Amino acid sequence: MKLKGIKIVKEYCPQNHPCPSKSICPVGAIKQKGFGAPTIDEEKCILCGKCLNTCPVFQPIPA
Repeated sequence: MKLKGIKIVKEYCPQNHPCPSKSICPVGAIKQKGFGAPTIDEEKCILCGKCLNTCPVFQPIPA
């Protein structure tokens, strides 16, 4: 599936642990403050989709 972007659905995040997707992202586009819901730096994101397979917080935006 070709992606236009990746969105974060904060309601799916329990916000009680370090985001496992931070270490999966090959370009370091995923950030997290404390145990809050993660954010994506859209300028860094290369739309590889690896985070989509790690956590349901990350949802695809189809092209």
